[in-house]
Amino acid sequence: MSIRMNLKLALLPAVIMTGLLSSPLHAETLKMSSWVPPTHFVYTQILEPWTKDVEKVTEGRIKVEILPKALGTPPQHWELARKGVADITWGNFTYEPDRFKSIWFAEMRFAGSDAKAKSIALWNSYEKHLKRDAAYGGIKLLSVGMFGPGIFNHGSKALATLDDLKGQKIRMGGPIQQVLLEGLGAVPVSAPATKAYEMLESKVLDGSLHTPESVVNFRLTEKLPHHTMIENGLYGATFFLTMNEGKWNKLSDADKAAIEKISGEAFASKWGEAFNQQNSDAEKKLKEAGHTFTTASPELLTKIGEIRSKMLTDWEPTAKTAGIADPKALLADFEADYKALAGK
Repeated sequence: MSIRMNLKLALLPAVIMTGLLSSPLHAETLKMSSWVPPTHFVYTQILEPWTKDVEKVTEGRIKVEILPKALGTPPQHWELARKGVADITWGNFTYEPDRFKSIWFAEMRFAGSDAKAKSIALWNSYEKHLKRDAAYGGIKLLSVGMFGPGIFNHGSKALATLDDLKGQKIRMGGPIQQVLLEGLGAVPVSAPATKAYEMLESKVLDGSLHTPESVVNFRLTEKLPHHTMIENGLYGATFFLTMNEGKWNKLSDADKAAIEKISGEAFASKWGEAFNQQNSDAEKKLKEAGHTFTTASPELLTKIGEIRSKMLTDWEPTAKTAGIADPKALLADFEADYKALAGK
């Protein structure tokens, strides 16, 4: 055997050991269920970058794999994580209204139009108030988010007045939107945004509640050419990023701290930034496509304000029952945080 070969064999253990030391011996791969296609911006601009950040900040010890197919329907994603069917999920609080009653305040009209400011304000509200609600227990809530202003979208006409809305079948996604539509004389039809296209195609719906970006990203551009803009939004929607508690508890303290640093407010901020940009781009795209954008009439705005006031009054005892000691303080803190963050 040559001297060169002997030298290579002698160095082999050191090379192997160096490789082992430079990479994690027991990397944990967490499975994430997502219910939007991999082309959707929530996937490409928010979720996927976050998974890469997790691997980076944990130095490769923790990896997150987004599964190619959702493990359940959108409304099932909180339970999928809580029960451990998936390790990590994201979803919409709005789809489980009876469970998350304490968060209803954030989905009412006049919550604001800046998705970044709303998202961070909602995370602050969770940290200060909402985590007292047992509904959020038994799971690790990593972060929250909100989208930009929700608007009326219709297939054949503008919805600018109360008469325009009367009897119109409008898709919606939760109790706040339901009460609002009923109060305005419309007919609410409950369904996730993912079902809007087929329901519009089959004429089950006349219109649908969405943000402008949702109209574009759920490919509803041809079905909903008429939009009614309402200052600060007709309604809001609240989202979560969550992890199975058992899986979370098994992580090292160092990895927990690292993941929390890129979640919480940091994730909420990136979520809101993405939605702000998407809404701006979508409005421009829809206008270029010849869509009509109408402003709500003063009469319609007044009626919406009256409905909101009553909803807030009705929500307060519900929030107290859910464990929120001072619902008025929760709302005041959320609105103050939003105004400070949005520069208003």
